[in-house]
Amino acid sequence: MLERIKKSTGFINNQFNFNPVAGIITGSGIGSLVGGMDVLYALDYKDIPGFPESTVEGHEGRMVFGQMSSKNIVLLQGRYHYYEGLTMEQVTFPVRILKQLGIRYLILTNSSGGLNPDFVPGDLMIHTDHINLMPNPLIGIHHAELGERFPDMSQPYDDFLNRSLIQLADNEGITIKKGCYVGVTGPTYETRAEYNYYRLIGGDTVGMSTIPEVIVANQMGIRCVAISIITNSAKEKKSTGHKQVLAIAEKAEPYFNKLISGLLNMLD
Repeated sequence: MLERIKKSTGFINNQFNFNPVAGIITGSGIGSLVGGMDVLYALDYKDIPGFPESTVEGHEGRMVFGQMSSKNIVLLQGRYHYYEGLTMEQVTFPVRILKQLGIRYLILTNSSGGLNPDFVPGDLMIHTDHINLMPNPLIGIHHAELGERFPDMSQPYDDFLNRSLIQLADNEGITIKKGCYVGVTGPTYETRAEYNYYRLIGGDTVGMSTIPEVIVANQMGIRCVAISIITNSAKEKKSTGHKQVLAIAEKAEPYFNKLISGLLNMLD
């Protein structure tokens, strides 16, 4: 893996000399953040050595370099998922590359199902913790150059970044919830019994991404913050489809843009 990381990072650095402070990973239907950036350069995932192609609708599959709130950032338009048939090493590979490019902060977004009965479609939720029901991305050969073998996960989401987002939301009049995210493999949406189980074990939302990236980022010392868009409610009896998820996510994008640009403005 170390050789692949060096090859990918070297390819990117040869294309464009850039020193980003933060990386942003966008979820389903949340790719328009690029519209708020001063874009300097972009690479398709398929052109970067070591990167699989993104196969999910709503995920553009591009690495975009630019500025937002006067900060150098790298935006990953779309992510990889375990359910695409990839290994966890492949799913989290872009985070390894972002670290090598120099990021200190990682901002993650996703679309997720509401477990908390107080959540309704369109709500935003900051992750205060998570429950991982996917294979751990650190299973396998350990490379000391990438971080500790047994990283502490008692606080996977940075307290300063969370508090800053809450303050920003209050200033902008944006309602934002706090809660625990449950990560599952997918690609099926949950049965009613599974919804009840995830709620019983402490979940407020459930989704098919984000946690592997957060685990790898924490191993490498990157400070993380994550926001979910609630795209369906546990109280609803109707079925959930991917097009519905994308439609609700797109409606919430302007709020994401405000919060993320405001948060970047607060970073050193």
